[in-house]
Amino acid sequence: MPRNPERDQQLREQRKKLLLDSALQVIAKRGIGLTSIQDIAKAAGLSVGNVYTYFSSKDELFSELLRRAQTEYGISVTLLAELDEDPLLKLRRMCAEWLALETNWAFTIILQTVRTNEMVPADIRQAVTDRFTANLEPVADIMRQGQRSGQILNGDPLQLALYFVSLIQGLTLQQAPGYVIPVPVNPDDIVRLFEAKNTHAKNI
Repeated sequence: MPRNPERDQQLREQRKKLLLDSALQVIAKRGIGLTSIQDIAKAAGLSVGNVYTYFSSKDELFSELLRRAQTEYGISVTLLAELDEDPLLKLRRMCAEWLALETNWAFTIILQTVRTNEMVPADIRQAVTDRFTANLEPVADIMRQGQRSGQILNGDPLQLALYFVSLIQGLTLQQAPGYVIPVPVNPDDIVRLFEAKNTHAKNI
């Protein structure tokens, strides 16, 4: 059968996605430090050699996992910021959707590990940091919208965005496998921390 470049590329993308999804699932069960290329290959039903066909190292695989996740998240939050909708509702939706994804704790751990591990090439660490910073801007835009309407606290919108994202990411880490902390997390309570006092008074 003659080679079909388009079909070959499609198969390549499907296998890369399978490996990335499998890596996330393995990390969710074993943790990033205990996850090996062999574990990922086994979870994906592929050989170790197949993994190295697509990724030269575990760091590169984790980097691509983050690149795709950060890019998809950036698109999602940008679309959310552009909606003609109440800014507080946008923050609540963002918080609720992030916390609802059971494997987001693994993304958070990989994010921090790649950024702080000196064994990871500097260009990869910088790219991850740059994407994280860029993805704060749509959240800052939501903060600005809320400030203009008097619903969100005064202050630097970018700082508020960093506080908000860091808070929900930190809470995400509490969802990691192990001993569950028996404290419920309510997105409304989180958003209320960023709500202007006059808005809160109106709601009482």
